[in-house]
Amino acid sequence: MPFQKIQTERIADSVVLQIEQLILRGILRGGERLPSERDLAERLGVSRPSLREAIATLQDSGLLTTKASAGIFVADLLGNAFTPPLTNLFSTHDEAVFDYLSFRRDLEGMAAERAATLGSETDRKVIQTIMDQMTTAHDAQDTEREATLDAEFHMAIIEASHNVFLLHMVRSMFDMLKKGVFYNRQVMFNQAATRDALLEQHRAICDAIMARDPIAARGAVDTHMSYIETCMQDAKKAEAHEEIAKLRLDHAVKG
Repeated sequence: MPFQKIQTERIADSVVLQIEQLILRGILRGGERLPSERDLAERLGVSRPSLREAIATLQDSGLLTTKASAGIFVADLLGNAFTPPLTNLFSTHDEAVFDYLSFRRDLEGMAAERAATLGSETDRKVIQTIMDQMTTAHDAQDTEREATLDAEFHMAIIEASHNVFLLHMVRSMFDMLKKGVFYNRQVMFNQAATRDALLEQHRAICDAIMARDPIAARGAVDTHMSYIETCMQDAKKAEAHEEIAKLRLDHAVKG
């Protein structure tokens, strides 16, 4: 007969499952340090031997890693998404920049639709809070803070879409964005007119999600990404024009 005795789940297995879910859902992030063994055992309500068994299992599966005299950390799972040679290749070819923007337009448009439909009240509060902070930074002329909040705003929408594949894929892309692989957000935020436009575009995305209007949310993302694409194209043209102007000047000086 195909029946087997029902077995009670081991405590260590329950701990493994909980930590796996926290990593999968993006709550525990790569490089994040876990609490001390004593603290974590108390939070989970388990014995330290059971916790050690669970930690060992997660280390064997590559989800956790130990650093000497530092503790236990979530493994940097996103670091392998793009190899350094490929990242360097992206950064040196213009077509990759615009393909990246197009990819973001599609993914983030879908995420905004899902956030407007599926986002919880807490998700919406997070998005609105970041939007309010971005407005404050904008009014204070704090361009560095505003640029940082820009990335956090987009990630909050991704998280509110409640799709774990989308979450990890986009988080990996934003890691490259923060490193300035595709374009320097700080340069864009140093231009007052651009900053004003970007703020209004973010507000339009936020308002559509707050109104639970998926069509308007996708449309607002499309408008935002198209604007960034236009800004990048203009920047590339300006660079090319400057190079030509330098050649003319050099020729005029040297005769």
